[in-house]
Amino acid sequence: MFAVTPSLRRALLGIVLLAPVTHADAADWTIDKAHSTLGFSGTQTGTKFQGHFTRYDGSIHFDPDHPETGHALITIDMASATTGDRQRDEALPGGDWFNTKTFPKATFEIKSFRPINGNNFEALGTLTLRGISHEATLPFALDITGDAAHAKGHLELVRTAFGVGQGTWASGQWVALEVGVDVDLIARQSP
Repeated sequence: MFAVTPSLRRALLGIVLLAPVTHADAADWTIDKAHSTLGFSGTQTGTKFQGHFTRYDGSIHFDPDHPETGHALITIDMASATTGDRQRDEALPGGDWFNTKTFPKATFEIKSFRPINGNNFEALGTLTLRGISHEATLPFALDITGDAAHAKGHLELVRTAFGVGQGTWASGQWVALEVGVDVDLIARQSP
């Protein structure tokens, strides 16, 4: 029979207390959707417009001391796009644009984070929209205070690379080919 002596108990307690916290324990974050925005911007007939997605989710693993070990998966409900313009909002889910019946979700699968300088980083991953995937790099600034993180970044895309804007919309004559993706996320460190 094995007996736990007071000396063994102290040694085990010391090992537990001195064991390093794993990166998984220290770096899992939950998006605070009530205080976050995942937006987009474009130009239609010379007039700039902005919109955002009201439904999205994500899992984020990020350690600012070891950003290269990080990863994340952001999933966007494409039918939740809104711009405040009724005609545009009705068109976006349709077959010429997001085609949400066939492709209801878009994803940004981040494979790693790269430090740039100070609190500036890049998220390196694959963006999939309308079933088309391309490598994408999202530069962002990050501020961490306690268990809260604020990430703010911007990425420019060519919408037709993802098949967004079919038929007469593909030329860029009415809607510019360049689209901005704006990320303003608040995340809380998971317990």
